[in-house]
Amino acid sequence: MQLDALIDGLPKAELHMHIEGSLEPAMMLALARRNGIDLPWADVESIQAAYRFRNLQDFLDLYYQGMNVLRTPEDFYDLTAAYLARARADGVRHVELFFDPQGHTSRGVPFDHVIEGLWQALTEAERDHGLSSHLILCFLRHLSEDDAFETLKEAEPYRDRFIGVGLDSSELGHPPTKFARVFARARDMGLKLCAHAGEEGPPDYVREALDVLGIDRLDHGNRAMEAPDLINRLAADGICLTVCPLSNLRLCVTDRLEDSPVAAMLEQGLRVTVNSDDPAYFGGGINDNLRAVARVLPLSADQVITLSRNSFLGSFLPEAEQTRHLAEIDRIAANLG
Repeated sequence: MQLDALIDGLPKAELHMHIEGSLEPAMMLALARRNGIDLPWADVESIQAAYRFRNLQDFLDLYYQGMNVLRTPEDFYDLTAAYLARARADGVRHVELFFDPQGHTSRGVPFDHVIEGLWQALTEAERDHGLSSHLILCFLRHLSEDDAFETLKEAEPYRDRFIGVGLDSSELGHPPTKFARVFARARDMGLKLCAHAGEEGPPDYVREALDVLGIDRLDHGNRAMEAPDLINRLAADGICLTVCPLSNLRLCVTDRLEDSPVAAMLEQGLRVTVNSDDPAYFGGGINDNLRAVARVLPLSADQVITLSRNSFLGSFLPEAEQTRHLAEIDRIAANLG
């Protein structure tokens, strides 16, 4: 079986995807018209021409500008339903979606508008297509920890609708220790813990995420590969890393796709996964990311299968659900020979 066909056919979980980052240019324009919002771009081509990022902050500046079109529950429903349709086409069976409530409530959008729209789309996808999902509420790290506490308090009435918290936005200058108390509170609430660390930030940010925040899963983690002690620890503890190759390339985290750490992480026995991050901005969904790294690194069929397995092993699904998906992967792997 050709690698592309294998990638297309494998079931997979997507663990690192910001729902606001799935806002395609055509939908951005449509929602702007629907909500009477003026954008600095007149058409899809001019929006895409703006996607020339020198670093993470360049992207975030445009990302926050783009999400300004999201106002109503219907907007969040349409956004999520569109992503889920693309994910199903890629063979995704389970998604764990990040969402950024502070990016909306700071604009006057009520929290319930965000969660209700997301939840309706996720519920329908599971009912109609068997696509399971979890929501992960992210704190924006360029804002204060007090602001994060306020967001967590506002989210408490919807505690049954999200499984964990994450930490995203501008990494440099905002170490994980800045959010130690709010992550401790989230842990006490029984929430799973994730954090972006080691994308642009140093290896010490990965250490802080592990030691201070007590994360269950590491988002990105590229720069952990600079520290042998971290590599050994991540491997020994089975910590899942959610790497996003096309994002890393577009944000100049790596100079070339060939510099993606995915193959090295696999060789070191790390539980690495491949994800799309913000697919509307970075050039494609999960299968686009898998095909890109499989081609240039290159990856073997066994390594691609391992990435698929890791996506479920690194998920927050119950063990029985993980086992069901892993059995399907094993059947596909057995038929390769």
